[in-house]
Amino acid sequence: MVRVAFSSDNHFDVNRVDAQVMMRQQADYLLAQHVQWYLIAGDLFNDFQRSQQYVVDLQALLGAQTRVLWIAGNHDMVHGVSFDELETGHFAGYLHNQFVDIPNTDWRIIGHNGWYDYQFALNQGTPTTAREYAQWKYAFWIDRSIKQPLSDPERADLMLQQVEAQLIAAKTAGKQVILMTHFVPRANFVPLGRGHHFWEMARALMGTPRLGELVERYQVAHVLYGHLHLHPQPQQFAQTMYYDQAVGYGRKRLNEWRTTDFMSEWRLATFLLDLSEKIKKV
Repeated sequence: MVRVAFSSDNHFDVNRVDAQVMMRQQADYLLAQHVQWYLIAGDLFNDFQRSQQYVVDLQALLGAQTRVLWIAGNHDMVHGVSFDELETGHFAGYLHNQFVDIPNTDWRIIGHNGWYDYQFALNQGTPTTAREYAQWKYAFWIDRSIKQPLSDPERADLMLQQVEAQLIAAKTAGKQVILMTHFVPRANFVPLGRGHHFWEMARALMGTPRLGELVERYQVAHVLYGHLHLHPQPQQFAQTMYYDQAVGYGRKRLNEWRTTDFMSEWRLATFLLDLSEKIKKV
């Protein structure tokens, strides 16, 4: 049996928890559950270097039993990393635009940070233009601190080109795919703002429906994403199962948790996927 654990949006710093203490408890849980692959779909800290060090330290605690893989969410990108480093940097466990094959199986894990193109909002028929969404982002959204040489739609185009190249390579190799990304891949996962202006604008920055169209065209089996802290159950469309396993915020002024403490919420949010029935006969 191959057991994979899915998580996202731990937000250790925003949640003001002791990440070292939480890390040891997470390691104990993952080892006790016999997890062999732990996938984190971004947003560990508001600093890439702290997120990367967490991955390194957690891997040291887990040893050979469990391999940790992660991609960067928008919060991880705010400090401590450049656009070029995000695209081409080689960091332990960092899987952006890369893949890992699970030995002795036909499974491939592909990672991509992802991005957005405003279409979740533009597709609602509002008169707001792409330029206005970009102006709102740089005035109000945390992503204003992320430096990039491309517009958001251009960055989303690059993401789709890279993901499709990975999916073509996986298909050629005869691999089934688990795709890990941060931003939302389907419009129906993003709730409407119901007249709330801030959320109507924020919808534009949640992801792109073009990613969902792409992964379903290539019949990707499993997609782990984050960014939304809504705690939905896994949902299937066509042959693709989608997982949003975000821990989210547990603050007095913004409490999205269903439990009373971080570790209880993390355990509740973490999804365990068994791939035993997919292992190749060797």
